[in-house]
Order: sequence, then structure tokens, then C-alpha cells
Amino acid sequence: MITAAPIVLRGGWGARVYPHPPATPSPQIWRLQAACYDAVMDAHDAGSQIPEAIRTLLAELGEDPDREGLLGTPDRVRRMYAELTDGYRTDPQTLLNDAAFDVDYDEMVVVRDIEFYSLCEHHLLPFFGKAHVGYLPSGRVIGLSKIPRAVDMYAHRLQVQERLTQQVATFLMERLEPKGVACVIEATHLCTVMRGVRKQEATMVTSAMLGTFRRDPRTRAEFLTFIGRTADR
Repeated sequence: MITAAPIVLRGGWGARVYPHPPATPSPQIWRLQAACYDAVMDAHDAGSQIPEAIRTLLAELGEDPDREGLLGTPDRVRRMYAELTDGYRTDPQTLLNDAAFDVDYDEMVVVRDIEFYSLCEHHLLPFFGKAHVGYLPSGRVIGLSKIPRAVDMYAHRLQVQERLTQQVATFLMERLEPKGVACVIEATHLCTVMRGVRKQEATMVTSAMLGTFRRDPRTRAEFLTFIGRTADR
């Protein structure tokens, strides 16, 4: 089931929340998309050294890479990393696809609770959570689906959360030239849950405030209220 990220449109003294329209393709379309994706990944990764590297890793761990359960693992891992890092192969201009529009609207637009998954570049373990993004338009707005897509474009790379937060905010600031952009990301990092300090409940929160959101405490406070946070929390 696909969980929608709600859209908050602020106008005057009121706020309206819209569900981000989910894609619900039929099983036939899912299978076609999967087949196309596999074909693209196979073409892109032709000659990849990842399978042989995984075989070496399995042997170093004391496993037999040729036993039945592991025979297909090297190629599965290759496909997995191709999917988890497809942000490197996403063109920002293609992502926007001319979905920025001239609109006479200058109140805050917020997309909150955008689920994402990424890979920590230090241990290659996942970190995941939710991103909240807002901006103050200056005559131009962006299509609703483009903000979650921008989050995924940068999340689907080897990352640190601080850089991911800044990249999302900077992307919108440069492409839309709004009065300001805010991005807050809350995430759980498996590198601190599964290993090391092993803290199960620890959550990392990062923020990037650009333009009006950095200069004006009231604008920043309004954004934090929309995403369910306060300035002192």
C-alpha cells in the first residue's frame, strides 16, 4: 500500500491539507515497469564487477558462494545497489520536466511526511525516515509530485543526512528562485541501531533554512508548526 504525503497549502489565516496523489498502477503495469527497469539495469551494469566482489565478500565471511542459497546473491546485490543508487543517474532537469508554473501565489507551500530511504556512506547501511519541505513562492510553483521526487533523487545515493537535507533545499532554491526554502529530515540510522552504540530509539533531525526561512523567525515558526514541530522541539 502506498502512503500519501499530505500537501499543506497556506493561504490567509487558513490551511488546507491535500493528500499527495498516489500512483496505483494495475498488476500488469507493475510487471511491465519491472521488466523495463530490469532491462535498463542490465544494460547499465553490463560488465559490472559487483557480482565478483560480492562472491569475494561471501568467501571472506566464511560462506560458500556456490551453495544453492547464495548462487544468485551476487547478481541480486548488483541489482539492489543499482536501484538504491539510481539518484546518481537522475537528471535534475528531466526530473522537473517543465513542471514549474507561473502562478500568482505567495503563501507558504509545504509537503510533509515524505517517506525516504537512503544509504549511509560510512557503513553502507540504510537510514530512513521522513522529509518535510516547504517554500515561499515568488511567482512560480512546482508540480506536487516533484518535491518527493527531488527527495528521492538525492536520497538514492551514498549519503550523510546533513548533506541530503542541504541538497534538497538548495535544489528547490536554485530551480524555483522562491523567497525561501525549508527542509527538515527525521531519520533512523541502522548504523547506530544494529551496531556500535545500538540505540534503538535514537532519531536524527537535520534542517536547512534558506532565504526568508533563515531570516524571519515567524516564517520559520509557521513552517515548524505545519510539520508538527515547534521552535524549541
